[in-house]
Amino acid sequence: MSITETAIASAEAHSAHNYHPLPVVVASAEGAWMTDVEGRRYLDLLAGYSALNFGHGNRRLIDAAKAQLDRVTLTSRAFHHDRFAEFCAELAALCGMETVLPMNTGAEAVETAVKTARKWGYRVKGVPDGMAKIIVASDNFHGRTTTIVSFSTDPEARADFGPYTPGFEIVPYGDLTAMREAMTENTVAVLIEPIQGEAGVLVPPAGYLPGVRELTRERNVLFIADEIQSGLGRTGKTFALEHEGVVPDVYLLGKALGGGVVPVSAVVSSADVLGVFRPGEHGSTFGGNPLACAVALEVIAMLRTGEYQQRATELGDHLHRELGLLTGGGAVEAVRGRGLWAGVDIAPALGTGREISERLLEQGVLVKDTHGSTIRIAPPLVISKEDLDWGLDQLRAVLKG
Repeated sequence: MSITETAIASAEAHSAHNYHPLPVVVASAEGAWMTDVEGRRYLDLLAGYSALNFGHGNRRLIDAAKAQLDRVTLTSRAFHHDRFAEFCAELAALCGMETVLPMNTGAEAVETAVKTARKWGYRVKGVPDGMAKIIVASDNFHGRTTTIVSFSTDPEARADFGPYTPGFEIVPYGDLTAMREAMTENTVAVLIEPIQGEAGVLVPPAGYLPGVRELTRERNVLFIADEIQSGLGRTGKTFALEHEGVVPDVYLLGKALGGGVVPVSAVVSSADVLGVFRPGEHGSTFGGNPLACAVALEVIAMLRTGEYQQRATELGDHLHRELGLLTGGGAVEAVRGRGLWAGVDIAPALGTGREISERLLEQGVLVKDTHGSTIRIAPPLVISKEDLDWGLDQLRAVLKG
């Protein structure tokens, strides 16, 4: 067997089969490129589902992490540390909010938001105990905890994990009328992705997000925006909601906040909303640790320059122009997205999304499929136009067969 085959066989023998990775074993990476154990290079057009917005091995982020590693990495929240206050203040300012509750993973941020909304509903809105409802959208992806999969409509994510957590109303994504009809006096929050990533990079109809904002204000309901994939530069703005001129009550952030170096997530909101928590009611041993804060502070500083948002805008326009040229010829049925983020529906006759991803792998390009014949394209924001064009050339070659 080859080095790659041996490594994959060993992984299959000693790990749970909860993922089905493409048959490549990465050994190193830099910028938008990965190198496997046999020395072959691949262009990364996935960027860790946006966790690697700033590329692999970004020197600013690696240097920030290395400097902090020599000082202190963890105190737990039993004690203060000297990076925490600055991180919270800078992230709150970036979001135009007041208060930050740091966690580690995106799913933890979503779970924290669910608890926040319920507690706010009982303490502030006056919803009867145990009656709080949260409205979510069909085809959502917010994580994989038992509570989160309870309001998933994806059988693969949900099946065999019951009994399911009650308290959620599911409405069609993009349907403001259905959301309005689902609201009651016990509704405490609407939790949605401004762009649905796992569903195939679905962008809602124009006016939908402003409509959600208006409706939630009218009904005294929290608007919780899951910007874990869509936020922090991916769409050409710091937050995807900015394209619609919308500011939510709560931002959920993760993935790119840790720069692909450490897991960092956060719930960011007003002091009134996050002020419902009292000491001991919620927490995380690693949440807001010194290493995470040091890396995230560098991410925030990089975003403040606007450089990465501008790159995502310019290269994203180019990406969507080129992908648009592929439609109408029978190979690509539809293209969606915003900024450096696209969902591409391949004609089923050409193969499944998995098969197209495997063919691209053979051409030296890494993407990931979702929902049948859809592939997602989300390169690091540091990718060069030349490398992006080379990747698109490989896609054209695969589609031509």
